[in-house]
Amino acid sequence: MDAGSADDLEGMRQQLLRFADDLRIAVDAEREQREQAEAALRELSSAYTSMVRTLAEVCEAKDSYTRSHLDRTYQYATLLTQRLAPEFSERAEIGYGYLLHDIGKIGIPEAVLNKPGALSEEEWAVMRTHPILGVNLVKPLRFLGDAVGIIRSHHERWDGRGYPEGLKGEDIFLPARIFMMADTFDAMTTDRPYRKAMSIDAALEEIDAHAGTQFDPEVARTWIELVEARERSDSLLALPAEL
Repeated sequence: MDAGSADDLEGMRQQLLRFADDLRIAVDAEREQREQAEAALRELSSAYTSMVRTLAEVCEAKDSYTRSHLDRTYQYATLLTQRLAPEFSERAEIGYGYLLHDIGKIGIPEAVLNKPGALSEEEWAVMRTHPILGVNLVKPLRFLGDAVGIIRSHHERWDGRGYPEGLKGEDIFLPARIFMMADTFDAMTTDRPYRKAMSIDAALEEIDAHAGTQFDPEVARTWIELVEARERSDSLLALPAEL
């Protein structure tokens, strides 16, 4: 190899080394920017979660029953979502909807909300406005996304006899159908001012009897299986210990 060729090769080698250095610097800068963006996203997500929790706690402060109900139903619904629709369980706004499902009760008079007995028809008419009140309250919070669908529709029934819109079957947002199951189960198995809690077995029988009318039949079947599995084993970690 003559001297000119050797010089050319050395020049190419030096260019490649400079290119490699430039590429490394660019990659390091891109990685740092990505890490900063991810940290900012985590911080924003944490701020959103804190805001949602604060809103939920405002609702809890008005309705004493919701204080433990909120955490239980969130856990129940999360477990069901993981089993039935894992693509939804990975979306933060679905969890926000589970936490804020009853936010509209802020607008319900306390005389109705905390009445120590069964509600009259007129009082029920007032109570049934809380999903739409909730939607109107959270509408400005764009980050909630599909959480609004849960707030609006968690009292809709599979047979179309629910409220506020009388939606039927699969026209009801799936996470709302899931939450309706969690919400109803918790209501049946906890004490209310006007009645004592049902046993778990009795609640499951009631759910089975109303699968396909009140409840999405697949959601009902899956919940019965999950609860029965929890009763047979302590390994189903997502359910609270009291279940």
